Amino acid sequence: MTKLSGPMLLPTSGVAPKQAVVLLHGYGSNGEDLIGLAPHWRSALPDALFVAPNGPNQSDGFGDGYQWFEIDFTGDRLAARQTGVISARPILMQFLEDMWAQTGILPKDTILAGFSQGAMMALHVGLSLETPLMGVIAFSGAFLPPDGFDEPGRAKVPVCIIHGDMDDVVSPDFSADADAVLRQAGYDVSYHVTEGVGHGIAPDGLEFATQFIARVSQK
Repeated sequence: MTKLSGPMLLPTSGVAPKQAVVLLHGYGSNGEDLIGLAPHWRSALPDALFVAPNGPNQSDGFGDGYQWFEIDFTGDRLAARQTGVISARPILMQFLEDMWAQTGILPKDTILAGFSQGAMMALHVGLSLETPLMGVIAFSGAFLPPDGFDEPGRAKVPVCIIHGDMDDVVSPDFSADADAVLRQAGYDVSYHVTEGVGHGIAPDGLEFATQFIARVSQK
C-alpha cells in the first residue's frame, strides 16, 4: 500500500506531541500548501503536531501537484468522487494508524482537516471511525457518507463545515446538504458560509475554524 508523507511542524511548546492536526490538500495541490494553515492554529494547540501528507498520486496536468483520487472531468464526476473517496480511504487510514502508533497520540486528540478533495476525504474518513476524533474540519468540500455514520448510539465527532457562496468548482450546496444530513444524524455541526468567496479559504472562514478548534480542544 502507498505510504504517505509530507511536511510537518512540531509543537511550539517544545514538548512531545499531545495532539495532532492532519491537513489534507485539494486536487492538484500538495502538503506544502495546507501546512500553511498551521501558524493560524498553533497558538490554540501549542502541544500539537501538524502534518500535511501529499496525496497518494500525482495529478494529471498539475506539475508537482497530487490527488487523493482521480477526477473524471468529462463523465460522471459524482460517481468518480464516490468511488475515489472509498478507494483512497485505506491509504489515509494507514497513515493515521501509523502516526498514532509512532507518536502515542490518540484519535480523540486528533483533528482531521481538509480543503476541497481533502475535505471530502476528511469527512468520509473522520466519520467512519468507531473511536471519534477531536474534530473534523471541511473547507469547500462534500460529504460522501460512510457506512454506519448515522447509527443510533454511535459516538459522534464534532464537525466544522465552511464554504464560499460563490464557489463554482465545488458547489456550496454540497456543504449545505452535509450540514443538514449530519444535524439530522445527531452530530454537533458548526457551519459557516463565506459571502462573496469562491473556491478558497477566506479570513472569516479561517477564523471560524480557529474558534471551532479552540472549543473542541477544551473538551
